[in-house]
Amino acid sequence: MDSCDHRVRAYKNGKTMDECKAIAESLIPQFKKNIQNNQKILWSEILDVVDHDELIYKLSLKFLRRDGYDIGNYKIPEVKAFIS
Repeated sequence: MDSCDHRVRAYKNGKTMDECKAIAESLIPQFKKNIQNNQKILWSEILDVVDHDELIYKLSLKFLRRDGYDIGNYKIPEVKAFIS
């Protein structure tokens, strides 16, 4: 029985999942700096930075949430630090 190996599937621009994760991780410091300077970053700004690559966009939001940021929701499309 043949099946596709999800770990080597090519996404946008022929990148694998691991390459997309690495790109998203490399963008996180830039997003954190922007949040520190402006108190927040809009989802649309993140989408522009990732060049409208949906997978990297979603991974970036996931990694920001993992690092303790409030990623908002569809009514409040912005990422900001949790208020202590």
